[in-house]
Amino acid sequence: MRFKAVMVDVDGVVIVHPDPQGWAHHLERDLGLSSEALQNAFFRRHWQDVILGRAALRERLSPVLAEIAPHLSLERLVRYWFENDAHLDRDLLAQLAPIRAGGVELHLATVQEHERARYIWNELALNQHFDDLHYAAEIGWAKPDASFFRAVEAKAGFSPAEIFFVDDKQANVDAARALGWSAALWDGTRSLAVLIAEAERR
Repeated sequence: MRFKAVMVDVDGVVIVHPDPQGWAHHLERDLGLSSEALQNAFFRRHWQDVILGRAALRERLSPVLAEIAPHLSLERLVRYWFENDAHLDRDLLAQLAPIRAGGVELHLATVQEHERARYIWNELALNQHFDDLHYAAEIGWAKPDASFFRAVEAKAGFSPAEIFFVDDKQANVDAARALGWSAALWDGTRSLAVLIAEAERR
């Protein structure tokens, strides 16, 4: 393989929720909190600052929760969120293992805030499958901004030509390609080996 690093997105690639509506679909049934209320009060108002590392998750979520769901503890909601958004694609991990065994580094390149980044890296043990994790709150930029990809390059120490990247969003794939990365859209229908082989022929 001509690539020295394979960069992989997390949500929609390494982690794929079995319910298309995601981890919060049964939030009201399970915890008595409307997912729409959480979306309006927290994600729409605060998520940009949290995801870019300008504010801590709990710092912003705690007062929101006290207002819209005072019966619910912050710890219980965060645990519910992380545990229900933790469905690893074991088949993809199995496809990645021989690539790493062959000497190619595996990296995660993802839009996460600090706390969930630590959770997926340590608690979900992705640190056993990948060499490094690069995420938005750490970098200060999110995909598809070019600054995200440039920061990942600098941190990982690879040139664009040495990187193969998979993501489930076409905008991110396009942004990576515009900067010289080889990249492919991941939808789970074609194997990683096929996608890499196609990229190597380009």
